[in-house]
Amino acid sequence: MMESAAQALFAFYAIVIVLGALGAVRAVNLVRALLGLILALFGVSGMYLLMDAPLLALMQLLIYVGAVVVLVFFAIMLTRAPAGGEEAAPKSIRSHLLALLAAATPGFLLAWSVITRPAPSLEKPASVSPAELGQGLLEHYILAFELISVVLFVAMSGAVILAFRGFSRKGDDA
Repeated sequence: MMESAAQALFAFYAIVIVLGALGAVRAVNLVRALLGLILALFGVSGMYLLMDAPLLALMQLLIYVGAVVVLVFFAIMLTRAPAGGEEAAPKSIRSHLLALLAAATPGFLLAWSVITRPAPSLEKPASVSPAELGQGLLEHYILAFELISVVLFVAMSGAVILAFRGFSRKGDDA
């Protein structure tokens, strides 16, 4: 019973990820593309929950949905990108087929390798507490974490400075 529920949830989250990814790729409007990305990231978070990794699911939501997507949203708004995309020339059937082939090839290769060479797995993965995970990450990778925070701070500060310069120049024109 539990296995069928897990399979149903896996299928649901896989559909959410695929629909979100398609929405992100097919959207003409940048904000709608960002909404597709958010949907796909929520699906990935659900997959982490299925793998009994609630900390990773929470980090997925906090870091990617809560920080990276907001940063991309601010970048879209601060650069004053057009709300709607320009109308592109209609694509030929040949270009659609080539795109489908290019997208499906890695999936088929991955599926073939998983089917022909199944990896041995444990019944249940070893459980690691958040304290142990944090200790393991911050012992050896503390410099990387600090550098990432500095890079994000500088990027956000640069975006704010560029936005204020743009606003002040616009005010000078009036």
